[in-house]
Amino acid sequence: MYPLIRNRRLRASESIRRLVCETIVTPDDFLVPLFVTEGKGVKEEIPSMPNYFRLSLDQLEKEVKELWKMGLCSVLLFVKVDDKLKDNKGTEALNPNGLMQRAIKTVKNACPQMLVMTDVALDPFSSYGHDGIVAEGQILNDETAEVLAEMSVSHAQAGADFVAPSDMMDGRILTIREALEDEGFINTGIMAYSAKYASAFYGPFRDALDSAPVDIANVPKDKKTYQMDYSNRYEAIRETQLDIDEGADIVMVKPGLCYLDIVREIRNEVDVPVAVYQVSGEYAMVKAAAEKGWLDHDAVMLEQLTAIKRAGANIIASYFAKDFIRTLG
Repeated sequence: MYPLIRNRRLRASESIRRLVCETIVTPDDFLVPLFVTEGKGVKEEIPSMPNYFRLSLDQLEKEVKELWKMGLCSVLLFVKVDDKLKDNKGTEALNPNGLMQRAIKTVKNACPQMLVMTDVALDPFSSYGHDGIVAEGQILNDETAEVLAEMSVSHAQAGADFVAPSDMMDGRILTIREALEDEGFINTGIMAYSAKYASAFYGPFRDALDSAPVDIANVPKDKKTYQMDYSNRYEAIRETQLDIDEGADIVMVKPGLCYLDIVREIRNEVDVPVAVYQVSGEYAMVKAAAEKGWLDHDAVMLEQLTAIKRAGANIIASYFAKDFIRTLG
């Protein structure tokens, strides 16, 4: 007890603080989301996500090479699909020469060792902006899961290392796992968005991919019938355990900062890697406040990333990955 024990001794200098630091964020913690679009020479900034871009395939090639040189070795791919290719069943998602399939091949050709994860959901391909097939005002679960399984096989055929179902349909992990096994892709992993909440923090992402739900009759106005209620805690554990039982190799909590209690609950309950997605709204808020001079960009970024890892995350999907590397000097 005091005065024999003085906790401030371990805070007295930068050197001792570094020596006893409990949580250290490294480049190996990051999964880098990348947005891909059609065209050539395209690197267009997303207005609601300052300094983040949609990339055509040639620019994607340059980007992954740069990421690899920076020590960032994993990417998560998303595609922005032309409206004329969208329909209610996400048909374009199964095109073997579709943008996602070509993006996977581009990354693997440019940097074979880069770990490639792919978004698996219908919303970028849906004329309604939903993660599933819409019928009579409902999102169809089992029919959607079958399409997601075909989509996952298509990504594996193109060279994806992991598929990342972000849809929150019931049972889709088992359907995908069985489809991959049946096609011989026994080593293709699944990172399940297991506790994905119906959050207001997704707005900039939906701008980036033009994937927000449309406001028309007989189409749900939001995603609350499949994404989780942000009031719920124990449901997240149940969802996550079911995904593991169905074959998920990695589980995810999304969003990040407002859900760190969920991250810790899940980390305490499961023995597989836990990912956290620090989402577009979280990124945009820091960027906007920093532009106003209201906070220190790098200090807040590092504090948030450390909090996510301290809560139990093994993997952090974050738009701040390159900014973090820059802080290492």
